[in-house]
Amino acid sequence: MLVYVLNKQGEPLMSCSPRKAKLLLRNGEAKVVRRKPFTIKLIYGSSGYKQPLTLGVDTGSGKLGAAVSDSTGNILYASEVEVRNDIADRMKQRAKYRRNRRNRKTRYRQARWLNRRNSIKNDRLSPTMTSKINSHLKEIKFVKSILPISKIILETGMFDPHALKNAAVLKNKWLYQKGINYGFANTKAFILNRDNYICQYCKGKSKDRRLEVHHIVFRSNNGSDEPENLITSCKTCHDLVHDGIIKSDRKGKKKGQLKYATQMNSIRKRLLRLLPEAEETFGFVTKEHRQLLNLLKTHFVDAAVIASEGKDIHFKTNVVLYKKCIPFRDYQQTKGVRSEQRIETGKIQGFRKFDEVRYNGQDYFIKGRMSTGYAILMDINGDKVNLKPIPKFSKMKRLQARTSWLVSEQHIVNILTEPHPLP
Repeated sequence: MLVYVLNKQGEPLMSCSPRKAKLLLRNGEAKVVRRKPFTIKLIYGSSGYKQPLTLGVDTGSGKLGAAVSDSTGNILYASEVEVRNDIADRMKQRAKYRRNRRNRKTRYRQARWLNRRNSIKNDRLSPTMTSKINSHLKEIKFVKSILPISKIILETGMFDPHALKNAAVLKNKWLYQKGINYGFANTKAFILNRDNYICQYCKGKSKDRRLEVHHIVFRSNNGSDEPENLITSCKTCHDLVHDGIIKSDRKGKKKGQLKYATQMNSIRKRLLRLLPEAEETFGFVTKEHRQLLNLLKTHFVDAAVIASEGKDIHFKTNVVLYKKCIPFRDYQQTKGVRSEQRIETGKIQGFRKFDEVRYNGQDYFIKGRMSTGYAILMDINGDKVNLKPIPKFSKMKRLQARTSWLVSEQHIVNILTEPHPLP
């Protein structure tokens, strides 16, 4: 385990051992400024000792990894951050409540669109993309605040969504101009022509000449609009399928996750613009180095491989920080269709939502609070912890106030010692 050190001016120095930190604290020469990761600040003046350190970042649309290495491959810091992917859904829910309230209270006022300066400005990113990029920048800024970073390496990815859907374009570049639906008015016309204008359920036995295009995996179940999930059906069979009378054994296709590939293209471009001093590397380089070192594929291990630039890595820290991004404030002030019940967003008996607390020797986060003095606790993944009796505030100790991410520490075990098959 390592302890991170700041000088009197708050500038980062090289980390030290727990024993040395304990002596500094005991002698009154330092004070604790952070618990996770454990960080102390020197009280006396010191220019400090610094080495050139490299920060490696494994960028991602769902999770990102970060690690710091010195020139010999010693890993001094490791973390994984889960970024937010719930912003779009929350904004849709907020818009639903706002529209309902407008219809109830101001019937004469029409909804307004594209009248905000932020929505029409150039080079604008969506709220989801803004949050993800800020999560990367925040983690980089945090690492630079506890360690003297002299070099930053970003592993970025460039994705071709068209090639991910149709690999044939890699061999024939003209297919970029001539997609699957080339020569047809729309996807429906292509499906009808592909199936020879014959119902694929009854093969024309129903004598119903009204042909429709049916989703094998229903759109309500996140079914895709791609040809693999579409089939020609007559009106009669189409109704019977939706009524559950006809059972289909065909396997459709759910919507793919190409939106994350598209997001990564934007994240790469924006990060390289905002961090002009950073160097760029790619996933195939990281994969080759990781396989040569025979390590598990995790985000923080990839980041460690990136930071060491292919050298043998040695974890000097025995913990990895797991962080989950959360809203900084509670924007929902009331609940109910008519906003009739107010939600307490301040402190209740000294505790707020998402505060880290210790209860019966274990560390949890507050998921919900009751004005009667009880709380619902959860782990860092947001899963409720079933505790009986229900925990009381009076039996909890607050470890850390709410911030914009939840932080937990887990020990790094069996990463370098156990052999692992190559992925």
